[in-house]
Amino acid sequence: MANQAHYPVRTLCRVLGVSASGFYAWRCRPPSARAMNNAVLTERIRQIHAESDETYGMPRVRAELRDQGMAVSRKRVARLMRKEGLQGVSRRRAYIVTTRRDERQRPAPDLVQRRFQSDSPDALWVADMTYGTPSQRSLHAWGEAA
Repeated sequence: MANQAHYPVRTLCRVLGVSASGFYAWRCRPPSARAMNNAVLTERIRQIHAESDETYGMPRVRAELRDQGMAVSRKRVARLMRKEGLQGVSRRRAYIVTTRRDERQRPAPDLVQRRFQSDSPDALWVADMTYGTPSQRSLHAWGEAA
């Protein structure tokens, strides 16, 4: 215990509301069955994660454990992975920034001059381009300004 160098054990036990004899009994007690199972499971999780080139997250690690015949909950796997600092790789890509422009070039001229209303049909056309993931990218809307 790190604080034993600064404070007596009896004072620490009194502040925490436990008996000194209980503290010493706890210190000499062997690890519980659950703690030992967690240590074994953590090592297996670490091995599966390493075999996947550190790409597997909780769902795939748990699927591997289940394929090997180990029944374990998703929350337990997630907790042990979080405790060990293990994370999977997300398939999601960062969104595309479309507003960057070359500072050395002039911006495109505003031919409409922010007037989006036309006097007659087919006189003014505008477009709205919406970007998303590659499967979602499309030319969103074409149409005549009212």
